[in-house]
Amino acid sequence: MTENVVHLHKDTEPAVTRLTVVPDPAPNPPVPLWVRSGRAIKTAATHERTTTTARAVARHSLYIAGGARIVARRTWDGRTAARYERMLRAAEAAGNYEAAAEWEERGQRFRDARHRRRMDLLHSPVDAAKGALVGTGMGIGGLVALGVVLAIANKDVTDVITPIAAVIEFIALLIRIVQVVWGPLVTIGPFLALLALWVVGSKQQAAPAWALPDNVRNGEGEPITPSIVVKALRDLGVPALRNAIKEMGDAGASMLGPIRIAGCGVEVDVTLPSGVSTNEVQGKRRKLAENLTRHEHEVFITIPQAARTVRLWIADSGALDEPIGPSPLVTDDTLTADYAKGKAPWGQDLRGDAAALSLYQRHLLITGLSNQGKTAALRSLALWLALDRSVEFLMGDLKGAGDWAMFDGLARVLIQGPTDEHVIEVTEMVESAVVEMNRRLQAPPGTKFPPLIVLVDEAQVAFMCPAQDEDKRPYGGSKATSRYFMAVRKIHNQGRAVNVLMWQGTQDPTDQNLPKLVREGAHTRASLALGTESQARMALGDKAVDGGAAPNLLRPGLDKGTVVVASDGIEIPAGQASITVRTHYISTDDAKEIAARARALRDGVTTLHVIERGEERDPLADIASALGDAPRVPTTDVLKRLAALNEDAYGTWTNGDLKRVLDAHGAEPYKSDGRMVVARERVHRALANRDSNGSASADA
Repeated sequence: MTENVVHLHKDTEPAVTRLTVVPDPAPNPPVPLWVRSGRAIKTAATHERTTTTARAVARHSLYIAGGARIVARRTWDGRTAARYERMLRAAEAAGNYEAAAEWEERGQRFRDARHRRRMDLLHSPVDAAKGALVGTGMGIGGLVALGVVLAIANKDVTDVITPIAAVIEFIALLIRIVQVVWGPLVTIGPFLALLALWVVGSKQQAAPAWALPDNVRNGEGEPITPSIVVKALRDLGVPALRNAIKEMGDAGASMLGPIRIAGCGVEVDVTLPSGVSTNEVQGKRRKLAENLTRHEHEVFITIPQAARTVRLWIADSGALDEPIGPSPLVTDDTLTADYAKGKAPWGQDLRGDAAALSLYQRHLLITGLSNQGKTAALRSLALWLALDRSVEFLMGDLKGAGDWAMFDGLARVLIQGPTDEHVIEVTEMVESAVVEMNRRLQAPPGTKFPPLIVLVDEAQVAFMCPAQDEDKRPYGGSKATSRYFMAVRKIHNQGRAVNVLMWQGTQDPTDQNLPKLVREGAHTRASLALGTESQARMALGDKAVDGGAAPNLLRPGLDKGTVVVASDGIEIPAGQASITVRTHYISTDDAKEIAARARALRDGVTTLHVIERGEERDPLADIASALGDAPRVPTTDVLKRLAALNEDAYGTWTNGDLKRVLDAHGAEPYKSDGRMVVARERVHRALANRDSNGSASADA
């Protein structure tokens, strides 16, 4: 029962008052019974237990139908030449006409044998009847003879029919047994036949995917078989490939080589039919992986030497997400290095085999997105090489986070920091390596030099640095005036011959922060996860990417420390242009312990943390001094006089260096009588103009 509420309203006129009765809102109407029943039915029908039960019933029913189909197919193949016809079409589609002729011959032999069997069946009833009559007569005669012998032995004439009577009783017993068993056998027989079909269907998973158990539908633990690979290729969306496999029938597995166990996965070579190119399969890596019930990063496609062939490496589900073991540098404290003959234990390849990298006379470049393990991968190589006491290091860490601090006492120079001043010092460090390289190149033939590793981590900071020197020459950039760029190029060009090697680590490669000439100067190129294929080409080169290298398909954050390597310093399977390596992770604490072992092998190294600069020189004033009173002097003579004036500052100068300084001040050399000369008047005018401009600026 509801109560009414009375509201008192006052009109605009003060003497009038109205009462309004407002009823309470009506309660919600009851839900009809048929609605509640429908909701209950819907809930029951969509419940997880109901759907699981329904899927199980459908699955086992379809196993029987699928098993019947498989048995019928096998029976048909066994009674007809269908199998030989399929193999013949498969060989023709693959272009293997020798195998096609062999299968045609086998099919003809099968038909001849079948014809003889059929002809024998035509004569067998007559032969069987004759044999039965002869056998029956001989059998009865034998039984009678046996009865006569018994009668004589027992002196009883009735024993003559005793053997025949025993045979008759035995036959009657068999008939009674059949009469007893036949009824249950007829009843149970169909169920036994259905059970046999169910067993065949369940073993072959002959049911639709929606009816299969979750672990099978998700591909968890599903082994890779020839039929699975063929179906994955057939459903790849390449019309020519699909049509060729359709022509082959179930014999599409003839495209496949043997499936070999390879580490934590399997490997198989696929010979593609005519009209299908390898890059069509490479371009559909994700779809192929999904067809194989794998993730994209669990399938790798490479191009072996054989024509029209792709090599598939398919990982076990989840195997690549499991960590590999620790580095031998951590577990073996007696391990030492050999720069010339040894190889650095870097990690494991996808097959689970140890991956070791030779560093002998090879410039190195490693790149990848930020926070993917680039520094750790590069540092592990340097730590191994530090265990060779003959190796010297010049190091620049342009991140400055202390990742290379353990090399204090190992490296001759260790510069750490991200500022332009640090870039300037790193550039001068690399230029000092160029001076050392030139000294070695001019040494007597046969002179042996210790390895000198010039290592710059976060090298993109140097290439992107906007700072300029006093001659307006930039430290960064990719032009011929860039000091860092040109120093790296000089080491790439000639350093290998005298064991002066350039190692660089850089992020997110582009043409701006990693110039093309620097990329291509590295003998060993490695890349962690990248964002795009164009970056992968910058990091590894077109040949490696066209051969299947795909660091852009590595998973950022999940595949930390996994590098794709293109180098002749690591063992790469025949026909491939690159190899994927899961590098050992060496923590900072472990790195400090390894560095301590390396320091114990050496007599002691004093590490410089800043570049010591000599006396500041004024190149233009020195050029004016070298000219003397002559009105003009050949550039070659000017260079000789400058070198005599200060060998450290001008001993490595070239005509290009001289021209660069003079051009910057408007006193460029010119040709006179066929020789390039420097005019004294121009140089002194440039000096006067520079000094007056400097004074004016100072006064201002």
